[in-house]
Amino acid sequence: MTTRGTSYLLALATSGALVLSGCGGGTLGGDDGDGAAAEGPIKIGLLVPQSGVYKSLGDDMLAGFEVYLEQHDDTLGGAEVEVILADEGETADSGKAAAEKLVKQDEVAVVTGVVSSAVMNGVVDLFETSKIPLVGSNASPTTLTDATYIWRTSYVNDEPGEALGAYVAENAEGGVYFLAADYQAGKDEVEGFKKSFEPAGGETVDEVYTPFPGTTNFQPFLANVKSSGAESLFSFYAGGAAVEFVKQYDQFGLKGEVTHYSAGFLTEGGVLDGQGDSAEGTFTAMNYNYDLDNELNTTFVEDYEAKTGMKPTTYAMASYDAAKVLDLAIEAAGGKADPEAINSAIGEITEVESPRGTWTWSDIGTPVQMWYLREVQDVDGTLRNVVVEELGELGSDRSA
Repeated sequence: MTTRGTSYLLALATSGALVLSGCGGGTLGGDDGDGAAAEGPIKIGLLVPQSGVYKSLGDDMLAGFEVYLEQHDDTLGGAEVEVILADEGETADSGKAAAEKLVKQDEVAVVTGVVSSAVMNGVVDLFETSKIPLVGSNASPTTLTDATYIWRTSYVNDEPGEALGAYVAENAEGGVYFLAADYQAGKDEVEGFKKSFEPAGGETVDEVYTPFPGTTNFQPFLANVKSSGAESLFSFYAGGAAVEFVKQYDQFGLKGEVTHYSAGFLTEGGVLDGQGDSAEGTFTAMNYNYDLDNELNTTFVEDYEAKTGMKPTTYAMASYDAAKVLDLAIEAAGGKADPEAINSAIGEITEVESPRGTWTWSDIGTPVQMWYLREVQDVDGTLRNVVVEELGELGSDRSA
């Protein structure tokens, strides 16, 4: 891939009109009129939380996208780009409003980001009718199967559970208790787990959903797990709820007695620091880990750590890959701000070389990729998610 150019502009378009120059040293321009879209930098909307409960995920996604730009001379597809950062917030309404501003007022050629499945569901019509491509880098509800202008570099919501289910059925003794947050992502994960767990002979002890987002005291639910006789638990929690759940799991005496399996979000990123020793020994399924042994990942981890002081998460990696997809597509579209040409070019991408390993598109615009079993271990005095083994590839046929 050829990269060239001198700069990109980072416009922070949350509630104000603050514009910062990028590290490439370019100049800031004003309103160029009707010719701006054709002659100026390609406008890219980056829609991620910059406030609310998911801000840490948004920060990871922003950093991952920026790392790719910094590695490629602050251009994509050989073209200068202007990245307009919009705050997704933490509700479907706030995310939809931010997306509408990017498309209708800022007139971006493409959008990336989106953490919440509720936001993703809420903006489908906007992108499909506007014919503006959205390269999502996190949210991917199971119901999104027939969009033309929406792609995701992350996964489908039920895949972490599906990747883990057969493994647990084949390796865990006794039945499994299901405990998850009562919203779409939680139900998607449990259904995904059961999709591979039940055909492999797995036994369900019980399936319980905790009220979301109001549940902070998990003790009554954990008491039922303890009295059920289940030898294993599959859970789904993220963010602050994940911290509280894991701590209370330990405090209630289940750690070491009931093996804990979960989707990788339970221990991903900063929540692991909050969970502390309570998380040690937890098993999760994830499509990425910082310790994957390939040259591209080594460089990504080094550059990400140099920028942030932290190990990259799956959220950062998927945003990095979204930048890679746009790089390839914009180059194929001739370096022009042509949304439909960029969208067509995205669909023609056959392989994406990624820190997670090489992947390609499924028939619904999500990655066909390897999944990994991870365990929280003490590594030189620091708790880390460590890859234990491969769980297999998923994603080849999602539309059936």
